[in-house]
Amino acid sequence: MAEVNAGQDESFDSLLRRFNKKVQQDGILSELRRHEFYEKPSAQRKRKAAAKRRGTAKSTRPKLVRK
Repeated sequence: MAEVNAGQDESFDSLLRRFNKKVQQDGILSELRRHEFYEKPSAQRKRKAAAKRRGTAKSTRPKLVRK
C-alpha cells in the first residue's frame, strides 16, 4: 500500500502529486489491471515473451548520439 506523510504547510495538490508518483512507481494500478480479468497461462507466456523481445530489441538498437 502506498503511503505518503504530509509535511508541515504542504498543499493538498503537492501531496496528491507525490502519492500518484508513488503509486505509479510501485506499479499498483498496472498490477490491478493485470488481475482484473483471468488470463490464460498461454496468454501470459505470450505477453511475457513479447515484453522480453521488446526489451532485447531496445537494448540492441544502436544508440543515436546528438550533437
